[in-house]
Amino acid sequence: MANPEPAQAEPEDLERRDGSAVNQFRRSIYGVPVMVTVSIGQKRLSVSEILDLRPDSVVALTSRIEDPVSLMVDDKLIAKGELVETDEGGIAVKITEISEDADGAQG
Repeated sequence: MANPEPAQAEPEDLERRDGSAVNQFRRSIYGVPVMVTVSIGQKRLSVSEILDLRPDSVVALTSRIEDPVSLMVDDKLIAKGELVETDEGGIAVKITEISEDADGAQG
């Protein structure tokens, strides 16, 4: 019985094993926290309308509850998703689509 060929390591596996200072620096940024903003809609208001806002004011947005939401990092679209309720009664975003720009930024 012939010995099977060793499996080829994936590029990301090779990167994980690379102990060089450059790779250690690249991997260290993975732990840096970034602010993710979820955009659920927009509304254009005049300055006077903004100044008239009170605690019970309602600002109607351009979107509906079932419309997709956008996930942004530093004003750059990274993904789209839909609002869902968590088991604890909070709001979360279920990712439905990764932005092509965000996907290509990894390389």
